[in-house]
Amino acid sequence: MSDILVLQHHPEEGPGFLAEMLLERGHRPVIHRLDLGAAVPQNGKGYAGLVIMGGPMSVNDEDRHPWLVEEMRLIRGAVEAGQPTLGHCLGGQLIAKAMGGRVFANPAGPEIGWFPVTKTAAGQDSAWLQGLPESFPIFHWHGETFAPPEGSTPLLSSALCAHQAFAIGQHCLALQGHPEVTAAIVRAWTEAMADDLQRPAPGVQPAAEITRDLAQRCADLAAMARVLYAPWLELLR
Repeated sequence: MSDILVLQHHPEEGPGFLAEMLLERGHRPVIHRLDLGAAVPQNGKGYAGLVIMGGPMSVNDEDRHPWLVEEMRLIRGAVEAGQPTLGHCLGGQLIAKAMGGRVFANPAGPEIGWFPVTKTAAGQDSAWLQGLPESFPIFHWHGETFAPPEGSTPLLSSALCAHQAFAIGQHCLALQGHPEVTAAIVRAWTEAMADDLQRPAPGVQPAAEITRDLAQRCADLAAMARVLYAPWLELLR
C-alpha cells in the first residue's frame, strides 16, 4: 500500500470521493490538517503522490497564512521532482502560483454551483481527458482563478472562468473545480459557507438549486471523476 500525502485547509474540504478511489486501488491517503495547525512537511519523500485540497483563503494571503509559503515550496519541489501532484480549487491555484503563474479574482465573479466545463483546443487530444465528453458538468466553489504557468497545458474552460484546468508534463494536474465532492460534502458546504451564497452574481446558484437532484448529480459527477482521475491514479506506485 502506497501513502499519498493530502494537504487539507478547511474542516469540510477533505478528499471525498478521491479518497474512496485511492483506497480502492490500495493506496492510503495521509491527511495533513493544515487548518488545525499541522506543519507543512519538509518534502514529499516517502509518499507516492501529493494531493492539495481546496480552502476559503487566497493563495495571495501569505501575510495572514505564512504557511502558504512553505506549502508552495513543497508543491514546487514535488512538481520539479516529477512526483504525481493533483490540486483542487485552492490546490490548483497553489500549483499555479508555486510554478510561476498568477492567481487573481475571477473577472466574471464567483462561480458557485453546477456549471459545465469544456475542453480547450489543447485538451481535445490530451491523455489527461481521454474518455471524457467535449463538455460536462462539474461542481464549483471559487471566487479567484489562475493563469496557468508558462509551459503548462490548458485543458478546460467554462463560460464564467477561462481557466478550469491545466497540466504540467505527464504528472501534474491542477483543477479549478471540485470532482471530489459527495452529496454530504455539498450539503456541508452550503451550510458552512452559506454567506458565499448571499452575494447576487450570475455565477452564484442558491442553495436550493445546488442541492436539487443532488444524489443523481453527485452520482453522475462520481462517474465522470473516475475517468478524470484515472490518468493521475495510474501514475501512483
